[in-house]
Amino acid sequence: MRRQDLEAMDFEELWLLHEELTKILAEKITAEKRELEKRLAQLNQPDQFGGAEGGATDTGPSQPPRRKYPKVVPKYFNPLKPTETWSGRGKQPRWLVAALQSGHTLDEFRIHDNGEASNRNAGGHEHS
Repeated sequence: MRRQDLEAMDFEELWLLHEELTKILAEKITAEKRELEKRLAQLNQPDQFGGAEGGATDTGPSQPPRRKYPKVVPKYFNPLKPTETWSGRGKQPRWLVAALQSGHTLDEFRIHDNGEASNRNAGGHEHS
């Protein structure tokens, strides 16, 4: 329909056409919205087909299994709370940062093999 045809129509005809267009547009918008919601729901589901559509946010079971790393033995401990340990890897824990800032050295918190070196002098077994 051309603009000239629309301008030739009287007010009543234009208003009826407007109402019909509004109704058709509302139906199409609702159908489009349903389709988009359906696609969004599919994207939010774990990827079941092995494709790469999930992107970086996909944390579902379709990701490859994590690489097995050997267990890291703790190398440092908190003397105030011995259950708090640090392996020496990654960011230093808060308790260690605070202790280092107050003048302590990292070696003071070192865990010695089997606890031998730290307990040897403390037990008074030197003069045997």
